[in-house]
Amino acid sequence: MSENGIRDARSLGTPKMLLLGFQHMFAMFGATVLVPVLTGLPVAATLLFAGLGTLLFHLITGGSVPAFLGSSFAFIGGYAAVSELVGGTEGLNWIPYAGVGVICAGLLYVILSALFKAFGAKRVMRFFPPIVTGPVIICIGMSLANSAINNCEANWWIALLAIVIVVAANIWGKGMIKIIPILLGVVGSYIVAAICGQVDFTPVAEAAWIGFPFQMKDTVFALFGNCDAGLLVSSIAIMVPIALATMIEHIGDMCAISSTVGENFVAAPGLHRTLLGDGVATALAAAFGAPANTTYGENTGVLALTKVYDPRVIRIAAVLAIIFAFCPKFEALIAAMPTATIGGVSLILYGMISAVGVRNVVENQVDFTRSRNIIIAALIMGLSLGITFSSTGRLVLGSVSLSGLAVGALAGIILNAVLPGNDYEFGKGAPGDTSVNFKV
Repeated sequence: MSENGIRDARSLGTPKMLLLGFQHMFAMFGATVLVPVLTGLPVAATLLFAGLGTLLFHLITGGSVPAFLGSSFAFIGGYAAVSELVGGTEGLNWIPYAGVGVICAGLLYVILSALFKAFGAKRVMRFFPPIVTGPVIICIGMSLANSAINNCEANWWIALLAIVIVVAANIWGKGMIKIIPILLGVVGSYIVAAICGQVDFTPVAEAAWIGFPFQMKDTVFALFGNCDAGLLVSSIAIMVPIALATMIEHIGDMCAISSTVGENFVAAPGLHRTLLGDGVATALAAAFGAPANTTYGENTGVLALTKVYDPRVIRIAAVLAIIFAFCPKFEALIAAMPTATIGGVSLILYGMISAVGVRNVVENQVDFTRSRNIIIAALIMGLSLGITFSSTGRLVLGSVSLSGLAVGALAGIILNAVLPGNDYEFGKGAPGDTSVNFKV
């Protein structure tokens, strides 16, 4: 037993452990299924590999960290960019190309894990200070905001209802209400839209109760013998830089979970093992057409609420997610979600991503009176947003297209490495280390 709560849940009995596991699945559910709804990825595969990814993470970390892995919001912009890039070519499915890009992003986790093991976190993180990661995160959210507005225009009243519910639950909610604002916003506005006759439930009625969670055409294996090399390289270039933000988010989540549980998971099993687990789980999900994974803040909130920190409860939630993945009727119900509901929830989400970038800069006390910092931030934001909203939406170099985020992130990393005066020290302050979290 941890001094701050229950570490071993066996004394609670099987029924209570199952109930707690269902609560953890409920907490991650709204955010996890929202990512495939926003991107067009399969919902069933998302649930399947959220569950399998969580179990794989627990295996790699020795089953000691009570973390659940759900869909990453940070990659939404990357999926949109790859969809636009590949989808414009007749007869090509963009999902496998995005999957290869995310697999390469997952491999970046593996590389960083090895570097952490070999050189220690402080030496490696000097190349990824908040003056680089903060502006990159700001640009991720700003580049997506227009798509949220376009969805809201389907029905502003439904969109506003979703926004009001999310804000009210987040600000004034207590207990589980405060932990699941996205799920409540989706369900509440969905129900009102259905009552108003704006939801077509025909596909739900026609869907089977049991089915396979993914199709081979959405997996990366569909590219064998039928692959456009230029589009593949471009997709990789779009996706990989996003890992710069999500790896920092992972470190922040590990610090937050450690603080909640009262055990130092940064030291044992160590960031090199948790990063490895997250990266491998992300690569596995991407290979089968599911979104990139990330450790979930919602589930950390449930840990704080219940004071039950036994990782086996998280593994129960993972198994429940896998079971739900085999229900096509449930997937059809999610797919029928009103466009305006998606718009209202995503409007908050995308703006929040940018706000998280601002928080990352502020809580790490980045000094903007220094010219080097202003230059780095200016070029990251100027290149990222300038290229994103240009006439082509990307930088074309021969047969390879680079997203604005890729160019901006690369410029920031290089400038930070070559300009004198890099005094960032990872681990110096807890607020800064935990200030990257993309969840509402």
